[in-house]
Amino acid sequence: MSGRVTPRHDSATKDLDIHITIEDPTRRGTLYGNSDHNLRLIRTAFDVKLSARDGTLHISGRSSAAKRAAQVFEELQSTLRNRADLPEDLVHDAIDRAKRNGVSPEGGAVEVFLSNTTISPRTDGQRQYMDAILESDLTFCLGPAGTGKTFLAVAVALSMLKSGKIKRIVLARPAVEAGEKLGYLPGDLQAKVNPYLRPIFDAMHDMMSYEQIKRFMQNDVIEVVPLAFMRGRTLNNAVIILDEAQNATISQMMMFLTRLGQRGKMIVTGDDSQSDLESDKTSGLIDAVTRLEPVTGVRVIRLDRADIVRHPLVQDIVAAYGKEK
Repeated sequence: MSGRVTPRHDSATKDLDIHITIEDPTRRGTLYGNSDHNLRLIRTAFDVKLSARDGTLHISGRSSAAKRAAQVFEELQSTLRNRADLPEDLVHDAIDRAKRNGVSPEGGAVEVFLSNTTISPRTDGQRQYMDAILESDLTFCLGPAGTGKTFLAVAVALSMLKSGKIKRIVLARPAVEAGEKLGYLPGDLQAKVNPYLRPIFDAMHDMMSYEQIKRFMQNDVIEVVPLAFMRGRTLNNAVIILDEAQNATISQMMMFLTRLGQRGKMIVTGDDSQSDLESDKTSGLIDAVTRLEPVTGVRVIRLDRADIVRHPLVQDIVAAYGKEK
């Protein structure tokens, strides 16, 4: 354990007091966060009482909550042995892991193009998803917003590109008219479809520099296209990703799936609870999963609310809307 942790039980109330010795008192400001921001995050997440005095952090609360809060501080102290700062996303990651009873997905980290950057699964479902991509030629991933479907697909693809296992990445998305007509949007065709492709670019920007993206796209190492542009192609030595696949029709899905070439992988992601298709059209994603799930070499991963890694409120929002179904 990081520092010295001294638990004190109150058997009558099942509360627990834990005293954590700060390893490096000169780093207390970093550990606690600007204006004690990290302390407030952890206090709120676990509903515990925190007090810091004389190089010791005191945690008190219900036994399980106090232990999980202590786990977070131990992990943060361990992190500070190897880096100078504690970005807020690392604090949230540690809190998420502690809330899952200390279960940290084993392995699964992949290297991307940004220096000293690896992408790791943050839930067990995400770990299964990344493993499925690496082990299978065709992976379907279904789940609500915020579960990392697109982000992790791009991460694994970039890792394979960096290691030389593939030669190119093709990312596609249906350009569905969700309440707006493409013809009314300004600009040429590329300008019209760019809003649909924006989430894919956002994922790439977290893993490689703008100059790398620009260079790879100019050389066709990375191609980001509307789904309709995939017709008639066969893609070898490539990872091909179809995002927002719930908005593909059955015929579009069949067209896309038959683009897979030799030494390639295909990843299809979408939220099967949402579709912008007209009410009389069946989602190609749902149809494909039904047809292909029994096929050898095909993996279907279903993520749920527990895998949401955006703002904590997103889980509650998904749950609230799910009650109507």
